[in-house]
Amino acid sequence: MVWNPSQDLARFLASQPWVMRGAGVVLPTERLLRRLSGGRWGVLDLAGLPSIEITVVGRKSGQPRTTSLLCVPEGDNSFYLVGSNWGKPQHPAWSANLRAARTASARFNGSSAFPVTVTEIGGVDRKRVWDQIVEFWPGYEMEYRLADGREFRIFRLDRIS
Repeated sequence: MVWNPSQDLARFLASQPWVMRGAGVVLPTERLLRRLSGGRWGVLDLAGLPSIEITVVGRKSGQPRTTSLLCVPEGDNSFYLVGSNWGKPQHPAWSANLRAARTASARFNGSSAFPVTVTEIGGVDRKRVWDQIVEFWPGYEMEYRLADGREFRIFRLDRIS
């Protein structure tokens, strides 16, 4: 990933609790930017941060659900996702859908869609992965405190060749 000066600003802002109250503005802006750019750009992309757009079948509706998220890339073909839900006490809906799925579709940094396998991280790997994620995006620690210690769901997506 190429460094972008706005990354430092984004990391600073993400460590501020008042920013988490901005979800009501950021999420509609994200959807609008994605729609206008044909899925190539969103708020995170403008900040120079790695974003992934995932599409997974809804566990109840059976309909495809698409969500744009911050991701932590691991090499070129794997990505970690964290169900922080902006520090809210409940898990995000996308994480329940992903938890129920074995596969999904993803677009990374505006690429064409590609299939991925879905693995929820738990057990002995969880602490190591959490530390790696927080090193990449320290704002998750603040979101964890805001969520009163709710254990965030962590997923690894692996590109299917």
